[in-house]
Amino acid sequence: MHIGSSNQKFTYNLNGVELQEVSVERDLGICIDSSLHPSKHCLEAAKRGNRVSGMIKRNFSFLKEDIVVRLYKQLVRPHLEYAVQAWNPYFAKDKEVLEMVQRRATRMISSLQRVPYYRRLQLLNLTTLELRRLRGDLIQVFKIVYGFDNLSFTDFFMFARSSCTRGHCLKLQKSHSRINIRHNFFLIEL
Repeated sequence: MHIGSSNQKFTYNLNGVELQEVSVERDLGICIDSSLHPSKHCLEAAKRGNRVSGMIKRNFSFLKEDIVVRLYKQLVRPHLEYAVQAWNPYFAKDKEVLEMVQRRATRMISSLQRVPYYRRLQLLNLTTLELRRLRGDLIQVFKIVYGFDNLSFTDFFMFARSSCTRGHCLKLQKSHSRINIRHNFFLIEL
């Protein structure tokens, strides 16, 4: 796989055998393409989530709220959030593809089919997938800053130099990024 627009796309040999060029590679269940965009993986995750939602709908004749929520949380949502730290979607179309799976799953409850999506989420005590991803990122930042993870703080962050923080001295400085793919990375995005 050749990554980057200025890549010269050399051919590589291993023990005298030329390695074939690929545009998409699957590693640890995550699809990565040469542009490093998560769109392909989002489509595959949504496809798996929809497949499991359909299986739930076909195999359960009476779907009460608590049953659907429990089945969704245990069977569908793990497909939508597997290793999300590595492929966190940043395009609106990718976020919408994943959110449509949750939208469809919450619509399986017959008493809530005509209720707007965000109201359904409130009634079922669920949050949007985007909010869950943001919450996970903030928890990870907290763990790194306060030393709950075995990760070096200085490898990831630096404190703001200005003393104009209101009420605390833990303001993190946002790093500069030159390319868009880096701009959407975990540490820059926050």
